[in-house]
Amino acid sequence: MSIDKSLKKPSGVVRARNVLKRGERIAVLREQERFDDGQSPLGLPKVRIVKVVAGKKKKKKKDEEEEK
Repeated sequence: MSIDKSLKKPSGVVRARNVLKRGERIAVLREQERFDDGQSPLGLPKVRIVKVVAGKKKKKKKDEEEEK
């Protein structure tokens, strides 16, 4: 018997997560130069998560279509 499509987990995370793991937060803080090597990994400051949105395709102008 096969498993239904709705019950299968997609490979990887498809949507943006709103919570980072500790290692991911430390990596972001290091990029922002807000975390030192000797600093405790407990009590980390909040990190803003940038959600990636797929861009919309630009409409071609009528002039470009007529030239082709």
